[in-house]
Amino acid sequence: MAHAWSPTTSREEARAYLQERLDLFSKITALSSGTFLASVMAMYEVYPGLRPAESELIHTIAFGGVTLLVLIWLGVLRQRTLSLRWLYAVDAFYMFSLGAMLAISAYFSPDKRQAVYGAFIWESFMVMSRVLIVPSTAWRTAAVTTISFLPLAVASVLSAIYQQSYLEMDPPAFVIAVWWLAAWAVAIAVNGSRVIYGLRRAVSDAMQLGQYTLVEKIGEGGMGAVYRARHAMLRRPTAIKLLPPARVGVETLKRFEREVQHTARLTHPNTVAIFDYGKSPDGVFYYAMEYLDGIDLESMVKRDGPQPAARVIHILRQVCGALDEAHAMGLIHRDVKPANILLCLRGRTPDVAKVVDFGLVKELARDHDRSIGSVVTGTPAYIAPEAVVDPASVGPASDLYALGAVAYFLLTGERVFTAKTSVDMCIQHVNVAPVPPSARTPNPVPAGLEAIVLQCLAKRPEARPADA
Repeated sequence: MAHAWSPTTSREEARAYLQERLDLFSKITALSSGTFLASVMAMYEVYPGLRPAESELIHTIAFGGVTLLVLIWLGVLRQRTLSLRWLYAVDAFYMFSLGAMLAISAYFSPDKRQAVYGAFIWESFMVMSRVLIVPSTAWRTAAVTTISFLPLAVASVLSAIYQQSYLEMDPPAFVIAVWWLAAWAVAIAVNGSRVIYGLRRAVSDAMQLGQYTLVEKIGEGGMGAVYRARHAMLRRPTAIKLLPPARVGVETLKRFEREVQHTARLTHPNTVAIFDYGKSPDGVFYYAMEYLDGIDLESMVKRDGPQPAARVIHILRQVCGALDEAHAMGLIHRDVKPANILLCLRGRTPDVAKVVDFGLVKELARDHDRSIGSVVTGTPAYIAPEAVVDPASVGPASDLYALGAVAYFLLTGERVFTAKTSVDMCIQHVNVAPVPPSARTPNPVPAGLEAIVLQCLAKRPEARPADA
């Protein structure tokens, strides 16, 4: 059964996936069979002496069979939406038709040994291709491959009865050989399906976290990997952040849980929403959050260059709203930077900013993890001077400094300071006055906007705006 190994896969998803794989298999089979038939006919034109006496009949049967395979591919699997029951029937009928075409061609060939064993090899190739392409349980593979080899087995019996003069071996031995080889092919196909089906189930189990199924990795950071995921019932796009067991130390787990708890408290529309949190049976910590299908500011500026002032103001207003809520709750982000601000389309509204990654967040009113206040944290290009000289003094004004650096980057396409090393960049944040953004971009920068950006970039926290 297609995708039966996934407990959260709906019947419709299973149906769609099976039809997709059957479509691929039928395309490969039809094209390869047609190519093989054309090659044989071309060979007979070049070497007429190899043409069998019944070549016209054999080619007519083969051409009719290939045409049927093409019709099933193009006329059924690609044009219609079939139920699971009908897809199972098409699967069986397709394999039976393939086997019947080869069996009839072999029966009318005067060179029985070559024709029968050639048909057997071609049939085995198609059976094994199905094992690799079409999701199937071992029992279904046993049934379908048996149906597929049945016409060849019947043809061997009819040849032993009515065409003994064409056989180069004792008729009973000929029948036993064909049936024995067919049984072995079926057994190999069944075991192949059992292994592949088991691997698919194992992979699916590994990609399963409660009611969430991981679909694809979309990012990775210091706190773990992020995957696009699907909820079993709600079907809404979801992002899952994982903390693998290999990374789980006491401090790391504290930071991860703090990130979840703090972000979940924030309800501003420009802050990423947290849906769920949990731990898998094998020890993987995770939390589910709003899936953001957009572009981060870092990538946007690299792609499009400096942004017009009006757009920068629009983005900054939203980020300020998200930071204002966090600061009012006694939380600071500590890593505001372009890569942690995404622009999304929400409903029909473009350029909706979302602040993400509160992994370095610090709770001002009650900070139990003193280690956060004793080390330099953040990104050097956007770090506030006080975070360099006195990490324990980091507060809301530090986020505003970083936001000023983000605004500077959006307006100019360049960072406030450039340096060969992170240490040199941190020193410049502490000691060097920034060049006004209007001097580093050809775009007009309103005086009021530039004044606010430079105020945010003031060296002393008290010289910056009072709040977001």
